[in-house]
Amino acid sequence: MASSAEIEAAVDAALERLSADRFVAYPTETVWGLGACADRASAVDRLLAWKGRGSNAPLAVLAATPAQVEDLGCSVDARVERLIAACWPGPLMLVLPCTRSFAPGVAGAAGALGVRCSPHPLSVRLATALSDAGLGPLTSTSLNRTGSPPAETRADVAQILSGASDGPEEPWLVEAGSLDAGGERPSTVVDCTGESLVVLREGAVPSDQIEAVAGGDSF
Repeated sequence: MASSAEIEAAVDAALERLSADRFVAYPTETVWGLGACADRASAVDRLLAWKGRGSNAPLAVLAATPAQVEDLGCSVDARVERLIAACWPGPLMLVLPCTRSFAPGVAGAAGALGVRCSPHPLSVRLATALSDAGLGPLTSTSLNRTGSPPAETRADVAQILSGASDGPEEPWLVEAGSLDAGGERPSTVVDCTGESLVVLREGAVPSDQIEAVAGGDSF
């Protein structure tokens, strides 16, 4: 575990790097994630270069609280409100219509934005501190090179970051005490941009739970 002082120290150090357009690796309730200021193109470019991923594959963002989703410029209907109330914070990513502009590579086609809200004590504190500092939302994507498995533990992180140092800039590790990723299955991803909801990936939240909460006629 980690004390509140350890978490605050880790978050303060991470904010220094994020404000300088760097990117960080942080634990969530599922796997380890990669975070950069979603409004800063140079930061997102660095993250994408390390991950080996093009800007045509969206990264999504981490909401500091469930209430922040509308502040991100996302449209929320009754179906989405029910899913947020039942499943957030938790391993559910919602792809929502969004009018706000982010750095290239964060939002998807036509502005659709993936948003999740994590209950992990370190990731939620980091997302909150970034928002409070006016640095914009934190990107949310798994810590791995494109095509490789995501880092589930600190041992996985160490192995991934032990590669050659002459490549793209590596993420800075946000560590507090013995906190690790929570080890849940990857988040379930639901596309909420159309008339019908579409489960793009079934993960920790089962599809039948999503359907029961949102309403069967939503699919």
